Amino acid sequence: MLLKIIFKNLIHKPLATTLSVSLLALSTGIISLLLVMQHQLEQKFERDLRNIDLVVGAKGSPLQLVLSAVYHVDAPTGNIPLAEVEKLKQMRSIAQVIPLAYGDSYQRFRILGTDTAYIGKYDGRLNNGRLFEKKMEVVLGAAVASNTGLQVGQRFYGTHGEAEEGEQHHEAEYVVVGVLEPSNTVLDNLLLTPISSVWGVHEHVETAPETDHDHGGHDHDHDHEAVDTMPHEVTAALIKARSTMAVMTLPRMLNETTNLQATIPALEINRLMKLLGIGVATLQALAVGIMLISGFSVFIALYNRLRERKYELALMRSLGCGRFRLFGMLLMEGLLLALAGFLRGLGLSRSAIWLLNNSAAQDFHFILRYDLISNEAWLLAVTLLVGMLAAFFPAVKAFRMNLSTALADA
Repeated sequence: MLLKIIFKNLIHKPLATTLSVSLLALSTGIISLLLVMQHQLEQKFERDLRNIDLVVGAKGSPLQLVLSAVYHVDAPTGNIPLAEVEKLKQMRSIAQVIPLAYGDSYQRFRILGTDTAYIGKYDGRLNNGRLFEKKMEVVLGAAVASNTGLQVGQRFYGTHGEAEEGEQHHEAEYVVVGVLEPSNTVLDNLLLTPISSVWGVHEHVETAPETDHDHGGHDHDHDHEAVDTMPHEVTAALIKARSTMAVMTLPRMLNETTNLQATIPALEINRLMKLLGIGVATLQALAVGIMLISGFSVFIALYNRLRERKYELALMRSLGCGRFRLFGMLLMEGLLLALAGFLRGLGLSRSAIWLLNNSAAQDFHFILRYDLISNEAWLLAVTLLVGMLAAFFPAVKAFRMNLSTALADA
């Protein structure tokens, strides 16, 4: 019966109720979206940095090097000689070196030349087929297989660069030999192949004009010899050091004594998260401000409603409804308004995630999940507290209401 009365009181002024709930929904929706994005981005950064102490590549922006070599979301800083990477493998302070080479893509998914140790670094497991063993064999990440429809045994051509409308390399055909299980890491969004595949595709392209115009009478064997004499390069290398001391000393040593750039990816990502944190904090502050305004809106709505219902409340008191029951009823109205705003806010945040996944996921190859996170429980508690505080003063006024005076004024 009491809940029925509360519900009727809330819908008695639909415009005021809708305004209060909408403001709460907007503020909680913004905060919820920011919390989910920040939480999942931090998880992704941490997962994809697994056992990577250093990234080595061409001179340039350290952050760009990390984003391109670890997360594959930016253009590389350039290429480095394979011979320099081979020297790193001889250093006692380095436990593992995984070379990376890329430049092509398929339907906007990057084709990455590497070795099978890269798959092992992320605990990748085969769903079907086998790992690549020779040139032009490809193992697909789970998301690549799902989005492109490629299967084991099928063949395809790579596209120069990362644009979907780029020039295709019809002279070099890849064959799918395996598909990985979903790992929720960068493996899901890559086409993995031996580095020799990447070299073969690009060396053929670079030597083709000379073959056509200057050596039209030469056979294929001559072209093959020209390819083999070209210096081999890679895009970057992922390094696992043997000790923490090596992690701290290697970057400076390599940066000063070689033409390579070495950077600690964890430091660059922490710097990036701090920069993003400024924008996130600003938006969160804006959302908190909206929440406070919505709390004030709830307060005004309940206070005005209390003045209009003074006779009604006095009548309820005269019929046996106690002070504490009236006090609790008004608090419940505030809590229900806050709960309605929170639930609508969750709906807004998940709708925003859906829009982001459909508009930006293909560019960044990152899908936001719809799961609830622990911080949203705190957001619920704060939202309910705002609703309760907004209803508290009208409830106190109702609690202290003089019954005879209220009935006489009516």
